[in-house]
Amino acid sequence: MQKEIVLSGIRPTGYLHLGNYFGAMRNYVRMQEDYNCYFFVADWHSLTTHPDTKELRDSVRRVIAENIACGLDPDKAAIYVQSDVPEIAELYLYLNMLAYKGELEKVPTFKDKVRLSPENVNAGLLTYPVLMAADILIHRAVKVPVGKDQEQHLEMARNFAERFNHRYGEVFPMPRAFNFNSELVKIMSLDGKGKMSKSENQMATIYLRDEDELILKKLKKAQTDQGPTGPRQEKPDYIQNLFTLASLVSDPATIDKFETDYNNCQIRYGDFKKQLGEDMVRFVAPIREKALSIQQDKAYLDKIMRQGAEKARESASRTIKIVREAMGINY
Repeated sequence: MQKEIVLSGIRPTGYLHLGNYFGAMRNYVRMQEDYNCYFFVADWHSLTTHPDTKELRDSVRRVIAENIACGLDPDKAAIYVQSDVPEIAELYLYLNMLAYKGELEKVPTFKDKVRLSPENVNAGLLTYPVLMAADILIHRAVKVPVGKDQEQHLEMARNFAERFNHRYGEVFPMPRAFNFNSELVKIMSLDGKGKMSKSENQMATIYLRDEDELILKKLKKAQTDQGPTGPRQEKPDYIQNLFTLASLVSDPATIDKFETDYNNCQIRYGDFKKQLGEDMVRFVAPIREKALSIQQDKAYLDKIMRQGAEKARESASRTIKIVREAMGINY
């Protein structure tokens, strides 16, 4: 039985953090066992907001190293760089003929970017959803792990696929959001203000590249309060976030101890954060060290990128052949 195709991409901007790992990477590692997976580094996408490419090469290679260090297996999944697959750009061109200026201008993420950077409203930013659709449809993926902020882009990818199919014949299956039948883990910033971020508020985010002392320092500064004033009091979001983190990296007995202390109004946040910091160091350190080791092995990374590009281009070229035949562009 042919495995269903799953696709996901990540921009090579900023550093991977705990939210990326528990919200996405952990599921990707499970997906590669049961699905035909394509995971890519979206370097073209990054150009819409980060046109300076001086650091792009190192960033792309770092992201691939971190993905492998988190458990992705290049022999089980295609791990590739977006720009290594020119067929994506060709499909992007065809889909742009089916996308309308009015609908693209209404996309909330586009409006947000325009508001934040009015001096950098480029055509790539406007057609970002079209390129995202091309990324998905080039492999005719049916399952796409996305967060809430990307759901509208996925809906637009379905719209473009439907328009193509209506105009030229049934070529593309409809991609759907995919969360591996589990609740997504939401990791909040350590200051209680929104989610952990790849680039913003770095002292409130734990990155997979953080050194041990920095992890301990960040957790020591994590937001707390004066403690509960009554038994079994509901935890504020920022306190619950610390317990969520503990549930991911600490022993059950440790969590039970501090849960009991909290419910009995006896919790000492200093002790809790110190223990959580030590447990977090034990979790992050192996990933950090493995990623650094991979980054330093240039020959290995080159091999992985070449291998991933070959797998991705094999799939992409099949799709482009079908697309050209459907459109009649096969002279």
